[in-house]
Amino acid sequence: MSYQVPSKFPTTVIGSYPKLPEASELIKRRDRGEISEEEFHRLIRGPIAEVVKDYLEAGIDIVSDGEQSREDMVVYFAQRVQGYEEGEWVRIYDNMYFRKPIIKGPLIRTSPLAIEDWLYTSSISGGRPVKFIITGPYTMMEWSFNVYYKDRSELIMALAKVIREEVLDAVRAGAKYIQVDEPALSTRPWREEAELAGEALRYVFSGIEAKRVVHICYGRLERILPYILDYPVDQFALEFKNSNFRLLPYLKEYGYNKELGYGVVDVHSMQVETVKEVKEAIEKLMKLDVLPPEKVYINPDCGLKPLPREVAKAKLVNMVKAASEARSEW
Repeated sequence: MSYQVPSKFPTTVIGSYPKLPEASELIKRRDRGEISEEEFHRLIRGPIAEVVKDYLEAGIDIVSDGEQSREDMVVYFAQRVQGYEEGEWVRIYDNMYFRKPIIKGPLIRTSPLAIEDWLYTSSISGGRPVKFIITGPYTMMEWSFNVYYKDRSELIMALAKVIREEVLDAVRAGAKYIQVDEPALSTRPWREEAELAGEALRYVFSGIEAKRVVHICYGRLERILPYILDYPVDQFALEFKNSNFRLLPYLKEYGYNKELGYGVVDVHSMQVETVKEVKEAIEKLMKLDVLPPEKVYINPDCGLKPLPREVAKAKLVNMVKAASEARSEW
């Protein structure tokens, strides 16, 4: 069964969805060694199916597995890549903490990392494309402690090698949308950092025959933007709503011409954006006359994990309705 993604304003998600209680319990059981990795991925199918059900009911065109397997976007991969060890708790923001992993040896991918969940999601998505989403080499580097590699350049390329191996296997399995998450990039918005990340992403994406997406959110996006436009990617998925669309005029200033994943839903607000609000956000972009609607994807600013499930779903429902109405107007 195939699904026709709309040519204008297709809707998608960035990746994470509110963690279902069953998923949280399974992660704890896996971490305690009570269930094997194989059993963990088999049991996590229940929560993934619930997430996909919400996406389909909301009408999302390009879905994800909701990252129900992932305690954290860095820790999940660090736990499964040889060379990493568990670290201590580190504060991210507010009352959000994670165990910052430590790189103590050569990084080696000994088995697939996230492909099994992607395959299962694809089997229940009603023909809708499923993004294959992986944390990028720059963010993995920045959010890890390194006591093995001699410098950041060597480290980021070691991470890029691991990530490229996973991406290649995902494309061989049929993934048509590959999204690499690089939220750390906007926190150090300097040319040399963008060049370091760009070198790694060129390696990751070299020869990849799929839609290549990089997600960046928060931080000083307007400062990093001019340094990333030559990246070998098809689309940047960027946050706009939370910063009150501060980035919009810079798209015109810097001649932005790639596809845009346009963040119109604030994942840090409990308020559900109305259909009218989302349509007004789309109108703001279209009136800039920078991109045609065929190059604009409508999505939340970031993953929906911080929200209650009912709020996350309500936001997606209104986002889809707004995109649908906008297609007849632009």
